[in-house]
Amino acid sequence: MSNSQQAANQTYDAILEALNHLIEVVAKLRSPDGGCPWDLAQTPQTLIPYVIEEAYEVVHAIKTEDPQAIAEELGDLLLQVVLQAQIASDEGQFSLKEVAQGITEKLIRRHPHVFGDVEVANQEEVHQNWEKIKAQEKGETLETAQLLSRKLSRYHRTLPPLMASSKMSVKAASAGFEWETVDGVWEKFTEELGEFKQALEAEDKAHQEAELGDLLFTLINIARWYGLDPSAALQGTNERFIQRLSKMETFAARPLTDYTLNELETLWQQAKKLLE
Repeated sequence: MSNSQQAANQTYDAILEALNHLIEVVAKLRSPDGGCPWDLAQTPQTLIPYVIEEAYEVVHAIKTEDPQAIAEELGDLLLQVVLQAQIASDEGQFSLKEVAQGITEKLIRRHPHVFGDVEVANQEEVHQNWEKIKAQEKGETLETAQLLSRKLSRYHRTLPPLMASSKMSVKAASAGFEWETVDGVWEKFTEELGEFKQALEAEDKAHQEAELGDLLFTLINIARWYGLDPSAALQGTNERFIQRLSKMETFAARPLTDYTLNELETLWQQAKKLLE
């Protein structure tokens, strides 16, 4: 065995040891005999917010390009995978073994150009093969899988609402569901704004939310026309809000709750000017 092979095996063994230790720790936390009350009380449903939160924190860490932060956040996300699998194992449904086997088999099945004898010329052919195999797995024809409604439904099921709407807007436009000019989008926005205002005068919360959704979706279409990313825009606004609020707190001589609205506005403008 070469030195490189020996080093690779040692690294592989170290990874397996670390994963096994994590699995053992999570199993102990979920053990009725001396486990953690919080972990024992969790269900797949109660952990949904944590899965989403940890995924976003991984994305944020990647954007910072800080390897230590990325490794830490990936660990937090990995914990959610192991914890979900442990809960399922406790219920006799499946274990982490089935999770790992399932994704491994899927990767091999969907990469016949790597693990089989299929030849591809470029990334586009890889994508086409992937979609064909994916459709076969679901018992669909490629034509059915490529239906616009199926694609949009997939975005709706798997992505956060703002990101899903952005992708749906792009796909719908590429299929012909598009205004001739941006003026038509602005007219639609004005129309939806009026309908939302009217809905607010009623007491039907479901109708109000429906009209708010229509208004937001139209605004997302406006962003698309101007080549803007709504998710990035909102994320930037959130970051600026936090930065300004933090600066206000450094200016304040007492808790912000003790200030009047006019006083808070003054502090806000000071913070805004300083951060510009």
